[in-house]
Amino acid sequence: MEQKQQQPQVADEIKKMEYEPLLPAELSLIRWSIGIGVVALFILYGLSRLLFPTGH
Repeated sequence: MEQKQQQPQVADEIKKMEYEPLLPAELSLIRWSIGIGVVALFILYGLSRLLFPTGH
C-alpha cells in the first residue's frame, strides 16, 4: 500500500511565515477604506431617516 503524504496544516504554515510590516501605502489604503466606510454608514443612516421617517 502507498502511504499518503500528509498535507501541511494552515496553522503550521502561518507559524513558519516571517513577519512583514505593512508598507505606508498599505496603511494609507486601510485608513481610507475604514474612513469611507464610516462616512458611508452615516450618510446611509441619514438618508434612511429622511426617506423613511416612520421606520425609526
